[in-house]
Amino acid sequence: MENRIMKISARNQLKGTIVDVVKGATTSHVRIDIGGGAIVTAAITNEAVEELKLAKGKSATALIKASDVLVAID
Repeated sequence: MENRIMKISARNQLKGTIVDVVKGATTSHVRIDIGGGAIVTAAITNEAVEELKLAKGKSATALIKASDVLVAID
C-alpha cells in the first residue's frame, strides 16, 4: 500500500496519544491526551476504531470542525 498524505480542511488539529478506547454496543469513546493535562474525547463507530486500528498508546490526531461552539457557566 502506498504511503499518502491526506489534506483536510479542518484547521483545529490536536496531536496526542490515545489513553483509552471504551467500546459500547455501536459506538466507542476514544480519549486522546493532547498534553498540558487536557484530554479530548471522540465518540466514533466501533467499525472506525477497528479500521484505524486505534489502541491505547498509539499516536492520533483529533480533528475538530464545528459550526457552533456552546459556552456554559456554573
